[in-house]
Amino acid sequence: MKHPDLTTKQGRKAWRHDMRMIAVRPRRYGLWLLTAGFLLLLTPSALDVHSLFGLWPPMLGAICILAGTPLLVASVLLRRRYAQQRLAGHAVVERIRG
Repeated sequence: MKHPDLTTKQGRKAWRHDMRMIAVRPRRYGLWLLTAGFLLLLTPSALDVHSLFGLWPPMLGAICILAGTPLLVASVLLRRRYAQQRLAGHAVVERIRG
């Protein structure tokens, strides 16, 4: 894995692109679940809806938020681990070269 050259504009752009592409699905699904949960929490007061498919909307909203939060945490941890491994890989190569 090549270490990014952060001194150039192209290197910084490539680094940002790499970091954006890590853990895309967990982050996307987590954000969708958090948004849906928040909207479900607001549904009874905003639209005067007190039952969706026989279930209470704030309960469904809480379930969505509880399901989305671990996905966002996992995506953050995956990004941190990727960045640490990539930068550590460069340090190992530098130590080998002398």
